[in-house]
Amino acid sequence: MLSLTGLMTEKDGFSALVMGNHALARAMAEAGTRVITSYPGSPTPEIAEALGAVPEKQRGYYFEFAVNEKVALEIAAGAALNGHPAAVFFKSVGLNVAADSLIQLSMMELPGGMVVILGDDPGANSSQNEQDNRHFARMAYMPVFEPATPAEIYVMYKEAAALALARRAPVFLRLTTHVCHARGAVNFGALQAAAPDWSPRFDVKNGPYVPITAAVFPLKQRALEKLDAWAQYGERSALNSFYEAAPAGARRGAIASGLPALCLLEAVRAAGAPVDVLKLGLTYPLPAKLVADFLASHEKVYILEELDRVMETEIKALAFDRGLGCRLHVRQGHAELMGEMTVARAHAALGAVWPELFPAQEIKARPAPAARLPQMCPGCGHRSAFHAIKKALPPGAITVGDIGCHSLGFLPPYNMGTVLFSMGHSVSTAAGLALNNGSRKVAAFVGDSTFFHAGLPGLINAAARDSDITLVLLDNGTTAMTGHQPRPGNGELGERINIPELLKNLGVKFLRECDAYEQEKLSAHLKEAMDHKGFAVVIARHPCMLKFMRDRRRANPGLKPQQVAVDQAKCARHYACAAEFACPSFSRHADGSVTVNAELCIGDGSCMQTCPAQAIERKKDGV
Repeated sequence: MLSLTGLMTEKDGFSALVMGNHALARAMAEAGTRVITSYPGSPTPEIAEALGAVPEKQRGYYFEFAVNEKVALEIAAGAALNGHPAAVFFKSVGLNVAADSLIQLSMMELPGGMVVILGDDPGANSSQNEQDNRHFARMAYMPVFEPATPAEIYVMYKEAAALALARRAPVFLRLTTHVCHARGAVNFGALQAAAPDWSPRFDVKNGPYVPITAAVFPLKQRALEKLDAWAQYGERSALNSFYEAAPAGARRGAIASGLPALCLLEAVRAAGAPVDVLKLGLTYPLPAKLVADFLASHEKVYILEELDRVMETEIKALAFDRGLGCRLHVRQGHAELMGEMTVARAHAALGAVWPELFPAQEIKARPAPAARLPQMCPGCGHRSAFHAIKKALPPGAITVGDIGCHSLGFLPPYNMGTVLFSMGHSVSTAAGLALNNGSRKVAAFVGDSTFFHAGLPGLINAAARDSDITLVLLDNGTTAMTGHQPRPGNGELGERINIPELLKNLGVKFLRECDAYEQEKLSAHLKEAMDHKGFAVVIARHPCMLKFMRDRRRANPGLKPQQVAVDQAKCARHYACAAEFACPSFSRHADGSVTVNAELCIGDGSCMQTCPAQAIERKKDGV
């Protein structure tokens, strides 16, 4: 099996079975992309995993994790302005953070070209919503490529990067979760032999680059003209495919793109249905003539897509404007605007309008799996912090969460962070909840990575106005939720930023800190902060134990942690360990006893202080 380093450094062409994200990383290297930036977020982190597998001295590209998506996009845009082919990638909601600058890109001449890679998330597998970023393309006048397989990701990225360079423009490559994580065979090409040319090419003559009022309309005119050129390209692009299945006279068809197109094709072929399929690879701007010709040659056409009615709306408008008599069928009901497309869903959608071709499928009844709540890892410092904080909160306190591993704190038994909007919102939202609120205390939570990402503006505002809230900063030393990517402040990206010193310099007057495992101390700090009138910050610090244990095991392959066990003679069956602290290592049995699962326990011992009977003890073996 080819290693990631081998995938990224093999100089000659080869074939391999790879994940979509890894195919994309290889395409970047082959395309000569010089600057690649990101902020980590599922479903895209494996792109960085592959890029980082190449030793820095061997890379033909510069790669960095920026502090947030806006910064990542702007670094890539600056490189493109300087003539270097650039790319940026992040998850769906990351585009909200980057939107301010993104909207301007299509109006600018980017001599290096730029590909903006989106990891949209139908089904909200790892996101707080199902945001459909095809809408952003319409606002930003940027073309959209939508691959469906790892092989298409590879081909479309190289095509998009080459066209972006030639047209001095930004381009969207829109992926979705299952396209990112699918595996497929890809035929790769050779890496470029020439050394990267890093000479700067920025020239104000390529501008204007300052969109003041007088320049806005000429710039917008240029963006619209470029969009027209993209539409002409789309009419003849080989990325759009036609699959003929209907005999002459049947005249039924369907239109789709990305993963829904694969589901549609499989449903049609499995049913042996006489339905032609038009699969679009460049979905915006819509290749109007190609689509209109397809509509004109069919009496009935189904439009299948995931999430919002984006393609459906545009094709309906096209049919109306051109006076086409084709009967268009679309998804019905709100439920069809949610979740990922599957072959079964595609079959059911087509069967709703053509039951004679797609008869209802028998659904085998299966017992529902047992409910399983998401869990923080064994030994997680956030669990210890929430256990301590819950004891210290006054009755009726309002708790505001943020994005990160600690988001899971809103689940039982902790019930911490019962409001959540977006990354970095917690301090500002908490400040709003505290206004003229003399009866209920307000506490906010933020992780260290999110603190740097988007938490600072709200924190500065709260410090300046001395908002009457308590902020608990949960510092685990990494960007844990998405795979332990580096974050500012811990020295991995350069200069170490001392968070307490930074907070003091920002005007925070009440500041306490301790290890999250020091539960009594943390409870005391929280009570003191709640009694303080004004803005108070408590730092609860403990390394991410998943990363900590992985690093220790790499350094000491024979490491055997000194786990804990429940002394059954001492156990009074209070169940604080299983029901209140709720470490998944504890198992409660039908006879009422509690034991420790040796497969899960990492030996951190943070649970020992939670037992009223002191029945949790260290085993004799291990270190």
